[in-house]
Amino acid sequence: MTQAQRAWAGIDAGKRHHHLVVVDRDGRKLLSRQVANDEAELEQAIAAGRALAEQVVWAIDLADGPAALVIALLLAQQQQVVYLPGVAVNRVAAAYRGEGKTDAKDAAIIADQARMRRDLRELRLADTTVAELRMLTAHRADVAADRTRTINRLRTNLLGIFPALERALDFTNRGPLLLISHFQTPTALRDIEERDLLEWLREHKARPAAKLAAAARGAALSQYTKIAGETAVAQIIAQLASTVLGLDQQLATLDAMIAERFHSHQLAPVITSMVGIGTLLGAELVAATGGSLEGFASADHLAGYAGLAPAPRDSGRRTGNLHRPKRYNRQLQRVFYTSALISIQRSPSSRAYYDRKRTEGKRHTQAVLALARRRVNVLWAMVRDGRLYQEPPLPAALAA
Repeated sequence: MTQAQRAWAGIDAGKRHHHLVVVDRDGRKLLSRQVANDEAELEQAIAAGRALAEQVVWAIDLADGPAALVIALLLAQQQQVVYLPGVAVNRVAAAYRGEGKTDAKDAAIIADQARMRRDLRELRLADTTVAELRMLTAHRADVAADRTRTINRLRTNLLGIFPALERALDFTNRGPLLLISHFQTPTALRDIEERDLLEWLREHKARPAAKLAAAARGAALSQYTKIAGETAVAQIIAQLASTVLGLDQQLATLDAMIAERFHSHQLAPVITSMVGIGTLLGAELVAATGGSLEGFASADHLAGYAGLAPAPRDSGRRTGNLHRPKRYNRQLQRVFYTSALISIQRSPSSRAYYDRKRTEGKRHTQAVLALARRRVNVLWAMVRDGRLYQEPPLPAALAA
């Protein structure tokens, strides 16, 4: 077989095996094979694909996780790698022959889509800092989700035996968690004098100690009925409280690790100069974008990747209908949305823009999304020019 000038390789990534399909410029299949997710076999498959054409564009349906090794091998060989999300593959699968779904068919679809499309995001070799931030921020999100789930279980159990205390305390804070790790029932709280409880809380650095002691004692004096199974549930609550406190320690350690790596990144001063973006959101921004904005052709491209650029949904005479795209990076959207919410409180220009959108009839969420979209343009210009954020002056009418 003579070597083609150009070919497109589609990789359907899996945990233990990937499937590779290579097609030529006419969509004809040149190669189809299953490849173990092992360095030696992946190297052989990449070599086989490269032997088929002078230039190969590699497309894959995962950007990390099980696909991390093959992507690293391709980028180390300076191959062009583009990302086609799995949801996009599923959406176009119906347009291809055959109703069945196989890894080989998905890989062929990925290769064919890469051959026809020019809007796929190119993956680039991430430096060590970006790779570490990507893993650390993802792990932090998992730990934070575990913390939320554990608090919800704690509240559910406490509601069953001591509803007054569940209602009185906020278990997202450390003080109530310390209290409930030792006192879970009305009887336990009634058996200790308020001054002794106050001393115990202060000794364990539970704040605000006086307010906590008063709230806990007040709740205990409102319930004298003992619930069946109370002793066992109290032990479960104590364990859950200790688990949350342990997760808080993990989050504190992760935050320190993330801060150390993020502030060593060259874009950190520019990103954090923007009102509403601190260390954690900045680290998530770096992780989501690969450490630079070079992979995005424009601010509009970045906004589309963040799900902040509405997509048209017109049909027949119905035009001008816009909706949020289904395919976007949720982490990046959360960064811009959360930072926009914060900026409403801290930036006069952001507040003025938000208020203007509200007076135009937009709901709160719509106004915040509009502000987030505007901030994409600002951040794009800041990174492009390498300059720090400067609060724009308010119009004279608003300043007055």
